[in-house]
Amino acid sequence: MTSTDLLVTDDGLPPGVSGAADPHFANAIKIFAQLFPGPRFGGGALAVYIEGRPVVDVWTGWSDRAGEQPWTADTGAMVFSATKGIASTVIHRLADRGLISYDAPVAEYWPEFAANGKAEITVNDVMRHRSGLSHLRGATKTELLDHLLMEERLAAAAPDHTRGVQAYHALTYGWLLSGLARAVTGKGMRELIRQEVARPLNSDGLHLGRPSADAPTKVAQILMPQSKLPNPIFNFIAPRVAGLPFSGGFGAMYFPGVKSLVQGDTPFLDGEVPGANGVVTGRGLAKMYGVLANKGSIDGKAYLSEDLANALTGRRGRVWPDANMVVPMPFHLGYHESPVPGLLHGFGHVGLGGTLGWADPDTASSFGFIHNRLLTPMLFDMGSFSRLARPLRDAIEAARHAMGGPLEVPKLGAAYPRSARRRAAVSG
Repeated sequence: MTSTDLLVTDDGLPPGVSGAADPHFANAIKIFAQLFPGPRFGGGALAVYIEGRPVVDVWTGWSDRAGEQPWTADTGAMVFSATKGIASTVIHRLADRGLISYDAPVAEYWPEFAANGKAEITVNDVMRHRSGLSHLRGATKTELLDHLLMEERLAAAAPDHTRGVQAYHALTYGWLLSGLARAVTGKGMRELIRQEVARPLNSDGLHLGRPSADAPTKVAQILMPQSKLPNPIFNFIAPRVAGLPFSGGFGAMYFPGVKSLVQGDTPFLDGEVPGANGVVTGRGLAKMYGVLANKGSIDGKAYLSEDLANALTGRRGRVWPDANMVVPMPFHLGYHESPVPGLLHGFGHVGLGGTLGWADPDTASSFGFIHNRLLTPMLFDMGSFSRLARPLRDAIEAARHAMGGPLEVPKLGAAYPRSARRRAAVSG
């Protein structure tokens, strides 16, 4: 093997790692593989794009709790809050066509939203988590799985004391965007993610909720404590704390039965929760952010206008701790900067457990890092990516400046499925 050869399965990649990669990423992929040393640690995928071209697409480990099903090219993971970046991209697609203005009041498109003093809240306010609507206000598990009901509840709600202040909308963010998008298009966010994200990117690896049974993308089981033993003290105290006006992030995330929704066959996947239950492959996530890092284009096609794509970076100002998360996490139009200063350049969105999708327009690069862990013997799963950040950044720089540029890997994984009508038209 020479320095100009791709690293591929059984030839250059670490044992147990499949896929393909530019050789400059050998060290980063070695660290990636070390994150999944055995069945108890699950599996995951890492994909990188530079200038709109795939240069890393690898996966390893196991997709089930028993450690019997290997992770494959089409294994997807539920990425929790990293879903918000995908839902935000839907809104940008609509804005790019002039259907939505960021500076317009949400109620201009969704009249019911004007109730209880919200007539002046803008699309920009919502996408920067400044609408004062982060609190779940006692919603039950059943109600949270009814996305139309949650949209109606938010339209009727009054903003709280965090109106105008960044306070992370852990779950409500998704329904705010889906209510807005539905008012504009008449379609729900599950359908819009298919039409506005997955199909234009020709990827089956981008879903909201559980993929259909015939979809190539198969969702990995979540690794976390599956014990259903009751905790009466927590069950008594938690809803009371969450219901307090100043409960912060706990009030934005907790609801009775929260743990049960990610146990067993993961009932959470059967809802439409655009802030939390996206199922994606690393490849699909990296490709979407590849558009945002590459002036709005990929595969030789314009996906967003260059002006809009450039505006998504935002301007860094004075950074204040988020009122709910209590850490600096600057948001601009649905994506956030690195919560750890200097760890990452650019913007994207992290999800519970440490999955994330990211774009760095300065290097025209993007990546998607996914896995199926919440809690394992590796207790600091949320920070697992931190080991990868610097090696990945160094590899991107080296590949960009190599003679001939980065090596592109084959297109792996399933493309967006064509409908029966489209297949008939092509075959005819």
